[in-house]
Amino acid sequence: MNKEHRKHPMRHSKQDMVAAREIPDTPQTRAPSYQLAFADTDFLTRDELRPVRLQLELLKPEMALDAAGIDSTIVLFGGARIPEPAKKDSARTKTLADLSKYYDEAREFARLITLKSNSNGGKENVIVTGGGPGVMEAGNRGALDAGGVSIGLNIVLPHEQAPNEYVTPDLCFNFHYFAIRKMHFLMRAKAVAVFPGGFGTLDETFEALTLIQTGRMQRIPFLLFGEAFWRSIINWEALADAGTISADDLDLFKFVETGQEAVDVIENWEG
Repeated sequence: MNKEHRKHPMRHSKQDMVAAREIPDTPQTRAPSYQLAFADTDFLTRDELRPVRLQLELLKPEMALDAAGIDSTIVLFGGARIPEPAKKDSARTKTLADLSKYYDEAREFARLITLKSNSNGGKENVIVTGGGPGVMEAGNRGALDAGGVSIGLNIVLPHEQAPNEYVTPDLCFNFHYFAIRKMHFLMRAKAVAVFPGGFGTLDETFEALTLIQTGRMQRIPFLLFGEAFWRSIINWEALADAGTISADDLDLFKFVETGQEAVDVIENWEG
């Protein structure tokens, strides 16, 4: 612990955690009730402590990003199952193999964004992904190609996925709550780039669009890579024709095909 950063003269909680491990072993000290509350995982994982866990999960990445001086991010969403072109033969379907071109576009997009970020100190427009494989890996990889940092917001899943190897280690986080993870994606976002993906990508896309549509989030460049893919899975105009969204809502996003095209849209954004 660094005493220089202490804001008060009180004993540090870490000191008591160490001291508590060195006490005599007695029936009283072995009792669960005797454990320090903040060091008792059984206590912290009780249902009644969910509000505390939500707060901790919001605070930990926020404090780490503040400490790293990250002021703004460019969000990259996309499918975990999309392989890089060199491995497209391993794709489970021909469509996934064909979509592998977007791995390269995500990588190039992140590389270009990071080069520009680095030229301004590397604290603005930092790439953030879900930290997993596929398109997410491509985004973190592109940032590393440019010699910059990138953020990974991983989440614990039933079939655990490890963070991809290209995420900056000190900016790699793990979540239990999807809702808090989504907040962290958007709290510093200056643009959102969405590549083809599945349920998770669609969930993230429509939640972000809804926040912008309803005015709960400022309008920012919102880019959908692969117009043919997006039009094949969603009939956007049918939503407007039905009146379930307004025609103006179709202007909240823009289709792009390449990383360079996406960068040009962001650079020429007028708000």
